[in-house]
Amino acid sequence: MAKDFAKKFYRSSAWEKCRASFIISKHGLCERCNCKAGTIVHHKIYLTPENINDPYITLSFENLELLCSSCHNNEHNRKYDVVRDDVMF
Repeated sequence: MAKDFAKKFYRSSAWEKCRASFIISKHGLCERCNCKAGTIVHHKIYLTPENINDPYITLSFENLELLCSSCHNNEHNRKYDVVRDDVMF
């Protein structure tokens, strides 16, 4: 789900056009697992209130990656993984 500061951007015609052309450029295939249809255009540099108006971040193909929902979920779950030194294996 898009954060409040990004909702207007994700509804913009500029994003819709960029997203559609990016999916076509990647032939609709997830760039990580290469075995599922890519459905989510992911920003490698996450969008923030500070960069939401920077087209080099929001609309540049260099900052985009086509992912399936599984790979996208894995990407965002990694961000919350915590390494604990006190756990013994």
